[in-house]
Amino acid sequence: MTRPLDLTWETIMRFTPAAFGAALILATVSTASLGAPPAEPIKPGSIALAEAGHAALVAGRTDEANDLYVSALAVDPRNAAAYVALGQIAEAENLNGSAIRYYRDALALAPDNRDAIAGEGSALAEKGAIDRARESLARLKKLCRTNCPQVATLERAIAAGPRPEAVAVKPAGDTQKN
Repeated sequence: MTRPLDLTWETIMRFTPAAFGAALILATVSTASLGAPPAEPIKPGSIALAEAGHAALVAGRTDEANDLYVSALAVDPRNAAAYVALGQIAEAENLNGSAIRYYRDALALAPDNRDAIAGEGSALAEKGAIDRARESLARLKKLCRTNCPQVATLERAIAAGPRPEAVAVKPAGDTQKN
C-alpha cells in the first residue's frame, strides 16, 4: 500500500528535471528576445569635441565648429547630436542637400530626435519638398505630446516655402550634364 507522502515525492522526482529544463529554455528564449544588448554610451572624447564645437558655434566661429563636430564623429560615429549640429550648420549655409543627409544620419541613430526631424523638414521645405516637410511635421506632432518649439519652427519653414535660390530652373533645351 502506498502512502500519500510517497506518491507526492514520486511525482516531484518524476517532473522536476523536465520542469527545470523547461524553465531553463524559457529563461534563455525570453532574454534572447529582449533585443540587442544596451548601447554603449557615446565616447567621452566625442562628447567633449561636440561641446567645443557648440562653444565655437556660439562664438560665431562656424568653420571651427564644423571641424570640431566632424572630429567628434571621427571619434564616435554614433554621436547623433554632432550630426544634428552639422545639419544646422549646413542649413545655415544654404547647403540643404547636405543638411538633409546629416539629419538623416542623426535619425538613423536616434529616430525620435525632434531636432533632427524638424531640421530635416525645414531643409526639405527650403528645397521645395513641401509634402515631405509636412510628413516630418506630422511625425513631429506625434512625438510632441505638448507643444514643442520644433513644431513651431517647422511650421514657419513650411509656410515660408522654398528659398528662391534653392529652386534652380534650367532652360528647357539644356540637356548638357554637369
